[in-house]
Amino acid sequence: MAVPVTPARSLSGPPVTYDAELERVEIELLLEGIFRHSGFDFRSYAYASIRRRLWKRVEAERLKSISALQDLVLHDASALERLLLDLSVSVTSMFRDPGFYQVFRHQVIPILRTYPFIRLWHAGCATGEEVYSTAIVLEEEGLLDRARIYATDINDSVLQQARAGIFPLNRMQEYTENYIRAGGTRSFSEYYTAKYDGALFSPALTRNTVFAQHNLVTDRSFSEFNVIFCRNVLIYFDRPLQDRVNALFYDSLVMFGILALGSKESLRFSQYEDCYERLDAGQKIYRKIQ
Repeated sequence: MAVPVTPARSLSGPPVTYDAELERVEIELLLEGIFRHSGFDFRSYAYASIRRRLWKRVEAERLKSISALQDLVLHDASALERLLLDLSVSVTSMFRDPGFYQVFRHQVIPILRTYPFIRLWHAGCATGEEVYSTAIVLEEEGLLDRARIYATDINDSVLQQARAGIFPLNRMQEYTENYIRAGGTRSFSEYYTAKYDGALFSPALTRNTVFAQHNLVTDRSFSEFNVIFCRNVLIYFDRPLQDRVNALFYDSLVMFGILALGSKESLRFSQYEDCYERLDAGQKIYRKIQ
């Protein structure tokens, strides 16, 4: 008796014999279904990134097609939650790109000192590592008590992790090295307490932080900010969605406010390119000038 052979599957992708046109139709239907069912809109995310993450979830759920995944997530809330985590969480770490924080200390902090009160927005904050990094810099520079940090993400599950302030203990060596290279002025271990396999960061760091859900795809501006961080988020969006988010940030920044993007992101070729000046040639830190 012959044993059926399952077509070979590429890494985080469909079987090699899978029809590409059918695959795109399935993905579009799934994203439309998620939007109508839950309000989360991933329809304008970069196709290659979404495709890879969807097939990763197909494999994790031991399914055979995107259509099977759609059937599962529309009828199983826990499966939908697992998929949303795959689609919305980006890679992050404390003091990621230490050179960015060096420039932030030397170029941006002096600007912020001129304001009696400052508002900062971490858009797409994920599990909060960069929020705590910013809070540490503001604390060391004597600005945290006159600052309000808004940390937002599309996914409430990752926001709960960010609020808790517990990060893997096995990453503290890496984070300590990043902190030192970023110009830290204290002992990094002062900011957390080691418990079991986790590092609990001091609640005092987020005493002036508001964690809240916000969807960059559909939600509007909710305040005026002196600084907006959106690092390594726009790379997952297609060009029209990037344009929409750039408009949102422009409208949300005060005049001479600061916009911080990721190392692979840029305002170049956007309609707002001439509205900003670069504060540093090596980092994607912009200042609104018109």
